[in-house]
Amino acid sequence: MAPLTGSSTAEIHAPLDKVWALVEAVERAPEWQGGLKAMRALERDDQGRAVRCEVDTDAKVRTVTSVVRFTYDGPGRLSWTQEKGDLKSVTGSWQLEDLGGERTRATYSIEADLGGTLGMLVRGPVVDVLRHVLAGARAGELKKQIESG
Repeated sequence: MAPLTGSSTAEIHAPLDKVWALVEAVERAPEWQGGLKAMRALERDDQGRAVRCEVDTDAKVRTVTSVVRFTYDGPGRLSWTQEKGDLKSVTGSWQLEDLGGERTRATYSIEADLGGTLGMLVRGPVVDVLRHVLAGARAGELKKQIESG
């Protein structure tokens, strides 16, 4: 199976620093990102941010666990790469752009290679459902979380 890729973009009515504050708080992501069941910090940087986490994700056919490493390049970019886990590979990022007037464009992108076992389970319409869970809803979820207070 080819890698599963997806992205989503939203314009958020909030300044870049407010959006970045939520994006960089990766341990809070399960509170507002659908499909994320848990995020546990394994290592922190000198600023106290989680740089290596164990993540449980609902992949619809089963829960998958990954250890990911985060790279903070704020307030414009947060990226991550799976170091080990149930999937063959995962890379992703948040890209934030200051649009002025207290507006921010947020783009979420992900590429996941499901590997052999999970790849055999995820076929047909389930691929589109999983793509939506992994990527399609993310920017809208961020927008909703920020704008709702």
